[in-house]
Amino acid sequence: MKRKIKLIWDFRGQEALKIAEHHCEHLKEFAAIDNLEYYEIDVVQISEVYCIAFVIVDEKNMITYRDALKPHRGEVG
Repeated sequence: MKRKIKLIWDFRGQEALKIAEHHCEHLKEFAAIDNLEYYEIDVVQISEVYCIAFVIVDEKNMITYRDALKPHRGEVG
């Protein structure tokens, strides 16, 4: 069974949601340009001033995303 990895970027401040949504656009563009697979790219609003953007990928693709996009953290899921 393939392990899925969730790569996460944290955004804080009054514009956190807007910035996280914009970051998701870049994640999708990156995947499309390099023809990379992913399960989901989305935003979660934790509070009014804290949001995350994330991409869920197979473990085999994680290094490509990680090295190019420098996520703040990751989770095995």
